Amino acid sequence: MKKPVILYLSLSFILISILLIAFLRFTDNKQDREKQYREKFAAHTFALSVQIPEKLDFAGEDVPLDLYYVREGLDRELLVNTYWHSNTILLLKRAGRYFPVIEPILKKNGIPDDFKYLALIESGLMNVVSPSNAAGFWQFLDKTGREFGLEVTEQVDERYHYSKSTEAACKYLRDAYKKYNNWSLAAAAYNAGQGRISRETEKQMVSNYYDLHLNQETARYLYRILALKIIYENPADYGFYLRNMDLYPPIPTQSFKIDTSITNLIKFANDNEVPYKVLKEFNPWLRTDQLNVTPGNSYTIELPKKKHLRYSQLQADLKDAHSIFNFKDSTFGHKKDIGEQTE
Repeated sequence: MKKPVILYLSLSFILISILLIAFLRFTDNKQDREKQYREKFAAHTFALSVQIPEKLDFAGEDVPLDLYYVREGLDRELLVNTYWHSNTILLLKRAGRYFPVIEPILKKNGIPDDFKYLALIESGLMNVVSPSNAAGFWQFLDKTGREFGLEVTEQVDERYHYSKSTEAACKYLRDAYKKYNNWSLAAAAYNAGQGRISRETEKQMVSNYYDLHLNQETARYLYRILALKIIYENPADYGFYLRNMDLYPPIPTQSFKIDTSITNLIKFANDNEVPYKVLKEFNPWLRTDQLNVTPGNSYTIELPKKKHLRYSQLQADLKDAHSIFNFKDSTFGHKKDIGEQTE
């Protein structure tokens, strides 16, 4: 009887030992795999604090970066826009198409070029509608739009007109600058309204934006503008390594003066060899599929020039397509062009 028992115990011991060794080896392998994963994750994933410029201005007015609340306000918006990669990339791409429309209008009206970033934060350069029904690139309310010369009707809403809404924004900003003699306050007034900014500057006995205690949206407003200005002007410094060809290119257009009513804009588009979708994209101010024109009045419809619906043609028109967008020679450690390392 003893031999079978001993044999049974021996086999049991061997089996248990094998299972224990297998378990320990499996556990060790699992731990090793976890360790390797964590090491690779740490090696390839990192986040750095963003770089704050030594000097900065908005519309020629110095930003007091030595004040802790100014520096930290800017730091917040730089962090948000630096690490919200998809959104910031899309903003840079859209700016490639629409800044060439906005910039000459600002210049013609004597408005500093930095205000193009105001449109960028207001709408993302999309024809969005806010919860308060502000619309278009510059986010005009219908009443304010009419006040500054825009037509807002059921068929025509020029808050969505790229050029005319920019002209209206220039009028508003010029009016605000006359009141405050300060572009930063004019920008704040664009967000909060001139009445509120006037009340707050008087009540708080403050004559500049940075020292004002404001609601959170307006308190962040100028810093959001400044953050996008910094990233747009120095994208590689903040990890945005886009080539000129990656931006959405401007699309050349031809103009059609319309001085008689069009009862069917779909047919008008087809007659001019473009999809109705494209007509609406280039003329979002047309709110229905008709256009009634009163005697003595006229409108201008923009359509892309022939062949310029094709991306290959748009790319062919680009200069320095493979160069890095807004690359500065002083940018450390980045390549200006594929295969080209700065020295």
